[in-house]
Amino acid sequence: MLQRIKRINTYNFLFKIFSRVEKRQRFIISTFFLTLLFLSSTFFSFEQIYLFIPLIIVVVFALTFFSILEGISGHEWYTLFVHPIYFSIVFYLFYFFVPQRWLTRLPFVVIYTIAIYAILLSQNIFNVGASKSLQLFRAAFSVNYLFVTLSAFLSFSLIISLRMNFIFNFFAVLLACLPLTIQLLWSVAPSDKIKRELWKYAFIIALIIAEASVVFSFIPLNQSIFALILTAIFYSLVGLVQVYLQEALFKERIREYLIVLGFTTIIFILSLRW
Repeated sequence: MLQRIKRINTYNFLFKIFSRVEKRQRFIISTFFLTLLFLSSTFFSFEQIYLFIPLIIVVVFALTFFSILEGISGHEWYTLFVHPIYFSIVFYLFYFFVPQRWLTRLPFVVIYTIAIYAILLSQNIFNVGASKSLQLFRAAFSVNYLFVTLSAFLSFSLIISLRMNFIFNFFAVLLACLPLTIQLLWSVAPSDKIKRELWKYAFIIALIIAEASVVFSFIPLNQSIFALILTAIFYSLVGLVQVYLQEALFKERIREYLIVLGFTTIIFILSLRW
């Protein structure tokens, strides 16, 4: 009880200080400093990631809090923060898989700046703006869905690039999928609690994708194709569950996700080494 009171007092103290800054300015400030951190981290070698990953987690959490600020409660301390942190880490790690020069550094920094700004805005809308405008909420959900899918692709690419055995792939993919899936399903109807059924759906989706990674581990595939297939499965399964949760499981919506799976299946077949 005493710890809870201290936590509330700390939150109120920080709220009084940071709320003096206009919200749009807070997003710009946060994006600027996160971009600066990302740019600075690219000048160091891969062997030093153990220093930057904890730093990225702390700084992204702090600046996400600074940006959103109002009305954070309950499970929102997880759901509103997990995606900005997750995306920042996988995007930073993925940078080391491309040539280390300004020609690649600058596009990466620009993409990260745009992405993290959009992600912060969408989390803010989930927190305080969902009830104000249905159109605004739909836009935020679409942006969040896009970047969660991108985060999934990057994490799958990183896992597959390690070239480990199927057991490692199973657990790594399972753990990579779960936080993204629960965040995306929660964003269908944001609240300060995560319902038990969402955990169940998220675990089932993550389990199916992890099992798919085991199957494809025994097939000679290009790493990018492997990651693309897992991402297509992720996109389609999460999409079907989210329209089910919205009670909008119509034929057109089902067809949309089946087309994605079908197109990816064609790419998979054409990429096989016969």
